[in-house]
Amino acid sequence: MLPELEEEQQRIRIARRIALEFKDGDVVNLGIGIPTLVSDYIPEGIRVVFQTENGVVGAGPKPVTDDWRFIGAGGRCLSLQPGSALVSSEISFGLIRGGHIDHTVLGALQVDKDGNLASWWIPGKLVPGMGGSMDLVTGVKSVIVATSHTDKNGNPKIVSTCDFPLTGVGVVSLVVTEYAVFRFLKRRLVLCETAPQVEMKDIKKYTGAEFDVSDSLSLMKGCENE
Repeated sequence: MLPELEEEQQRIRIARRIALEFKDGDVVNLGIGIPTLVSDYIPEGIRVVFQTENGVVGAGPKPVTDDWRFIGAGGRCLSLQPGSALVSSEISFGLIRGGHIDHTVLGALQVDKDGNLASWWIPGKLVPGMGGSMDLVTGVKSVIVATSHTDKNGNPKIVSTCDFPLTGVGVVSLVVTEYAVFRFLKRRLVLCETAPQVEMKDIKKYTGAEFDVSDSLSLMKGCENE
């Protein structure tokens, strides 16, 4: 069995690992849910410019005291970094659609072995709307998925073929769960890192798609002191 984690532990582990993925000067968009936490864990000395769909360029982590004048697209309060700007919707989406964003971090309902992403609608459920996710997955340079390894019923969220409506086809570069890090390399799903106390047989059991294992498989970064 995979080791059990509290939901907040899962979220923090995923966000902390993704925060290690960026380099100085990257421009990054964060989706709702787990992705909003990523800005809280950027390593000291790394300058990442966070852009929000609703019109902030240069957003920072959640402030110590909530200031409801400044919120991200997911409704969480954010801070403003030196040099930040509040921009109109057309400028915000011009940045997204024009290829000016290096990475977007999005949640997922499913990701499949071909890098397809389903992130917005479960058939038969209330539809909250796609938001800007379709613009993001087609306009940015890299799509990173932040998701729990399974859904609340224990079903894998990394699957052989998505059976929910797609947000984008072949768009995902990296998937980070609370138990593993997968990359899409040469159109193959590759397991690159595993969390502490996670055994390969359990990753295979709870991953619904075939995957390759990296020759340099390692401990998930950010988990060293857990």
